[in-house]
Order: sequence, then structure tokens, then C-alpha cells
Amino acid sequence: MPRNTKYSEEELVMLLQQRQQQAFEYLYDNYSGALFQLIVSIIPDREIAKDVLQDVFIKIWNQISSYDASKGRLFTWMLNISRNASIDKLRNKSYKNAQKNRAFTEDVYDAGGKEIINIDHIGLRRMVHTLKVEWKEPLELSYFQGFTQEEISKMLNLPIGTIKTRLRAALKELRKIMTI
Repeated sequence: MPRNTKYSEEELVMLLQQRQQQAFEYLYDNYSGALFQLIVSIIPDREIAKDVLQDVFIKIWNQISSYDASKGRLFTWMLNISRNASIDKLRNKSYKNAQKNRAFTEDVYDAGGKEIINIDHIGLRRMVHTLKVEWKEPLELSYFQGFTQEEISKMLNLPIGTIKTRLRAALKELRKIMTI
């Protein structure tokens, strides 16, 4: 079959249920990108996401006979399989342990031999000082001095919602300044 063949959803399902290899290749070529994006949105590690994608297509191949068009479209069915497989992977005990170990070792190796960036060298503190006082003060306390929003709220005697709003507004303004 030529690669530029197009199938209707019904034809594709029928061919998959007949175990036609070309139909499976078509399915993979046309849907793997979208399914991979969903998986990566749940599992940010691209290598693990690729493994999950492979598992998803194996499940699709093995379970295509259980697909029921009256309950929804093929793509929706495949999205649900992808989402469930991704969530199952996140809940997997070995995955959790691997992520804990990985985070520790990556931090150690990433920090080794690298210079820590001083925010004064990139001019960030200068940019912050150009902001309105009502934005600058909470931003300074939060990002440069490490206080929590609750602590800042108590220090400035302002409601926590006001602190959050001012921090958000300050970050938006900084983003504008940095893109100019």
C-alpha cells in the first residue's frame, strides 16, 4: 500500500481488527505525534514518555477488538489509553523511586564545575528596581530574599491575595521589560 493512503475511521478500525500491518503503520504515522504530546504533558521525561508511547501502541494493537465506535471516536479512545498509561506510569513505585534518585544525581552533576549565575550580572535586580514600589517590594522579598507569600503578607501587613496579585503583576511587567 502506498504511504499516502487515507482511511476513514471505520475503514481503519476494520483493518486494524483484521490485523493489517499497513493499517497499524498508518495509525502510528498519523496519531503518534498527538499521543506523544499528551503523554509528555503528563510525564515530562521524554525518554520515559517514548516508552509509554510504545506501550500505548501495543495496548491499542492488542485491544482494538474492544473498541466500540458507539461510545466515541477512535482518537478519543486512544487518548484515554494514553492518558491512563501515563498516569499508571506516574503511580508506578519504581518510577517514583527512579525520579527521586535521578533528581538527586542530576542536581549533583549539574552543579559540579558550573558557575552559579549571579542575578546582578544579568541586570535583573536593576530591572526590578524600575518597577512600581508596590510591586518591587514583594518581588524583592520573595525572589531575592526567599520569603514565602504568607511571610511577606505579614511583614507588609497586606492580605495574601494582594501579595499574590502584586507578584503576578510584577512578573508580567518584568517579562515585558525583558522582551523589549
